[in-house]
Amino acid sequence: MYFTTRPTLQGTFGMVSSTHWLASQSAMAVLEGGGNAYDAAVAAGFVLHVVEPHLNGPAGEVPIILAPAGGDVRVLCGQGVAPAGATIDHYKGLGLDLVPGTGPLAAAVPGAFDAWMLLLRDHGTKSLADVLTYAIGYAEDGHAPVERVGETVETVRELFETEWTSSAEVYLPGGGRAPRPGELFRNPALAATWRRLLAEVSAETDRVAQIEAARRVWRSGFIAEALVRQAERPTMDTSGERHTGTLTAADLADWSATYEAPATYDWRGWTLCKAGPWSQGPVLLQQLALLPPELPRYGSADYVHLLVEGCKLAMADREAWYGDAAEVPLDELLSEPYNAARRALVGDKASYELCPGSPGGRTPRLSGHARVVADGEPGFDALAVPGAGEPTVARAATEPGVAPDGGTRGDTCHLDVVDRWGNMVAATPSGGWLQSNPVVPELGFPLGTRLQMAWLEEGLPNSLTPGRRPRTTLTPSLALRDGVPVMAFGTPGGDQQDQWQTHFFLSVALRSEVRGGLDLQGAIDAPNWHNDSFPGSFYPRGMRPGSLTVESRMDEAVVEELRRRGHDVLVDEAWSEGRLCAVARDPRTGVLSAAANPRGMQGYAVGR
Repeated sequence: MYFTTRPTLQGTFGMVSSTHWLASQSAMAVLEGGGNAYDAAVAAGFVLHVVEPHLNGPAGEVPIILAPAGGDVRVLCGQGVAPAGATIDHYKGLGLDLVPGTGPLAAAVPGAFDAWMLLLRDHGTKSLADVLTYAIGYAEDGHAPVERVGETVETVRELFETEWTSSAEVYLPGGGRAPRPGELFRNPALAATWRRLLAEVSAETDRVAQIEAARRVWRSGFIAEALVRQAERPTMDTSGERHTGTLTAADLADWSATYEAPATYDWRGWTLCKAGPWSQGPVLLQQLALLPPELPRYGSADYVHLLVEGCKLAMADREAWYGDAAEVPLDELLSEPYNAARRALVGDKASYELCPGSPGGRTPRLSGHARVVADGEPGFDALAVPGAGEPTVARAATEPGVAPDGGTRGDTCHLDVVDRWGNMVAATPSGGWLQSNPVVPELGFPLGTRLQMAWLEEGLPNSLTPGRRPRTTLTPSLALRDGVPVMAFGTPGGDQQDQWQTHFFLSVALRSEVRGGLDLQGAIDAPNWHNDSFPGSFYPRGMRPGSLTVESRMDEAVVEELRRRGHDVLVDEAWSEGRLCAVARDPRTGVLSAAANPRGMQGYAVGR
C-alpha cells in the first residue's frame, strides 16, 4: 500500500474533476440542483473562462467527448476553422513564414461558445440563465484569483500598457495593479456581456429557443460585431509588427460546432475514444498500438524508455499525417502490420531522429520548417526560446506569459463530470487567453490564436486552409471497458497532453485497484515525464531531439539508466509534470469516483 496526496473520491450521486476548484464546485452545485453531467459541464466551462482567463476564454476552442447513458460516444468539435481570408498567400504577402503566436492574424473562428451551447441544447436540461449564473457571479462580484493570473499579467504589463490598452483596463485597473491572491478580482465587462446576452434572448420562453437565440447573437449579433471590430484593429503580435486579422462577419455566421464519431483503439479489453486527427488525439491511440504484447515492469527504465521511444514515433506521424486539410490514413496508422514494423524501430538507445512512417506505402511529407528544426538548425530549441508554446510543466516558471516582444505561451483547462444516471463527459477548453490577443473592449475577453498551429506551406495535412481546422493539441479522453463507458480524463499541457494521458491510463490499467475501484489518484500522483523530440505546435515551433524531462521523484537508478541509453534527461521539480483530471463509473455497482492533480495547487475533484 502506498500513500497519495488525496483520496480517490467515491460516491453514487455525482463526481466532478477540473483544473480549478470553483469550476468543480459550480458543476457540483448544478448536479445538486437536479442538473445532469452536461448542464454541470457547461456551467463549469463558463466559470473556467472567468477564473482561468490566462488558460482559456469564450472565443477560444473546446473539444468535448460525451457518453450519454445508454447512448453512443460522440465527439463535439468546438474547434473553429480558418477564416475565408486566411490564405497562405495572404500571410506570405505580409512577409511571414509562420503564423504569429499572438494577435488577430492567429485567430480562427471562435469555437468554444457554440460547442457549449450545442452541448446544453442537445444533452442538458437547464436553462441558459441557470448555467451562466455562476460565471456571471464570479465576474461581477469577484473571485480570489490564483497566483498564476497575476504572474501572467505581470509578464505582459509593458505590452498591455503600451499596445493592448483594452487588456490593461481589465487586468491592470485602478492604477495598474495586477490581480492578487486573496483580493477580489472582477471582470465587469464580461459579466455585462452575459447579462446582455440573457436579456436579448429572454423573449423566447422555450429553453431550446433561448439557446438558439444565444447562438445567433454570438454569430451575428452584438458579440459578432464586436469580435469583427477587434479583428480589424491593427495589433502588435509576435512578428514585431502590427497586423489586422482575417475574421469577418461571414466567417462567424457560417460556422457551427459539429458532432462526429470518435477515433478509437481497443487495448486489452479497453476501448479508448479520442477526437480525430484534426486534434492530436490519435497520438494516444498510436502509442498504445505501438506497445508490445508483453510490457516491462511498470516504472522501470525499460518501461519509461519504451513509452518515450513509442511517443517519438507517434509524434513523428502526427507531424507528417495529421491535419484537417487532407485525408488522414488513420486506419493504416492504427493497424497491426504498420505498428509491428514501427515497433521494431525501438532499440536500446534513445532516438534523436524524427521518423514518420509510410502508412499504406504513402510517402511522408514534413513541412520545411519541421525539416529545419529536425535537422538541428540553431535557434529552434523548444525549451530555450523564451515564451515558446504552451508550458511543459505546472510550476510558475513555465506558466503562461508574453515576453516584451510579444512572444507568448498559454496553457489549457480540463474538466470531467459523471452523474448518477451514468452520463459522462470530458472537455478540454483552451485558447482565447488574456495573453493571446487584446481584450475586446465591449466584451471583456480576447480572440484566440489557434491558427498558429497551421503551416504556411501548401500541400500538407496541416496547411493553413480557409474553412479547415488548424490541428489542435486539445485532446480529452474517454475509456470504455468491455464496451461500457468507465472513465473520462484529460489534462492541459499542449504537446504533452497525450504523453501524460498515456502514462496515466497505463497506470490505471496495469496497477491494482484500491478501495474496490480504479486507483485514479494514485495514477495521477505517479511520477510523470515528457519529451520534446518533435516540432512543437506553438510559435516558434521548436524541438529538442533526445530530450526527456522527468520529475525528481523518479527513482535515481532509473534516471541513470535512461541517461546511459542516451536520453538527454532533465530532472525537474518533484511535482512538475501534468495537470490530470479524471472521473469514473463502475458499471457493475454504479459507484462513481474522481481524482484531481495536486500539481499547480488548484485542481480539485468533488462529489458524493
